[in-house]
Amino acid sequence: MAGKSKILIIGGTGYIGKFILEASAKSGHPTFALFRESTINDPVKGKIVEGFKSSGVTVLTGDLYDHESLVKAIKQVDVVISTVGHLQLADQDKIIAAIKEAGNVKRFFPSEFGNDVDRTRAVEPAKSTFEIKAKIRRAIEAEGIPYTYVASNYFAGYSLSTLAQPGATAPPRDKVIILGDGNAKAVFNFEGDIGTYTIKAVDDPRTLNKIVYIKPPKNIYSFNELVALWEKKIGKTLEKEYVTEEQLVKQIQESPIPVNIILAINHSILLKGDQTYFEIEPSFGVEASELYPDVKYTTVEEYLDKFV
Repeated sequence: MAGKSKILIIGGTGYIGKFILEASAKSGHPTFALFRESTINDPVKGKIVEGFKSSGVTVLTGDLYDHESLVKAIKQVDVVISTVGHLQLADQDKIIAAIKEAGNVKRFFPSEFGNDVDRTRAVEPAKSTFEIKAKIRRAIEAEGIPYTYVASNYFAGYSLSTLAQPGATAPPRDKVIILGDGNAKAVFNFEGDIGTYTIKAVDDPRTLNKIVYIKPPKNIYSFNELVALWEKKIGKTLEKEYVTEEQLVKQIQESPIPVNIILAINHSILLKGDQTYFEIEPSFGVEASELYPDVKYTTVEEYLDKFV
């Protein structure tokens, strides 16, 4: 424990938050989590909170919208990691204000965990979400708060478990829909590894005021390569339906929430190649698997084996 930063996680029962909180607890960092009373008392979420308590996490009661409780929680730690969900992204300005008042935070990780929002070419409605995250980045920088942004790329649970097929519950066995020409490369990462790399970055001077990109070499695939790998694993050739950009944009415009958001994210990742079209320059970013070669990450190939 000596010398390891104390970490506060806000949004720990959320999709990626659970993995980051678990990684922090396992790493030996003194780990704190802020939960609302209603979360602690919730029959489902309360069980998750109890699980964290038993793994040594210090549970604090408070709320994003209660400034005093936020400041009080932040004063107990060195590093704040936000994993709040889609609807609370803009409200992270409240965390920024509390960090400023507390005055003791060595590093803030805002809720990102996806594409690099400063290098995205997304269409609406994903565009607005990315713009909110970018606005939070600018607010952090304007206040002079030390930061790390994590560009974790595509969650395997959202993408590999269905090969990103709309409405599917498993990877396809007969027919696959491919966006564009299928040649844009994306990065598919297991959520547990995203948690591990994020916590590794906490006390690392190399990640201070930088974007940490999680781009392990064995997890970078074009969609065509991904389909070919899956076909090899199941010993079957799938029927392929290609969707043009024009068709996809029309689908996005005509779909209800949240389908339109998912399609717009897939447009950005799988059609535009927003995760891989640029080089990581040392002036703004570092790559996690290069920084931490000791982390044994789950490869795309290993992940897909679960579904064969």
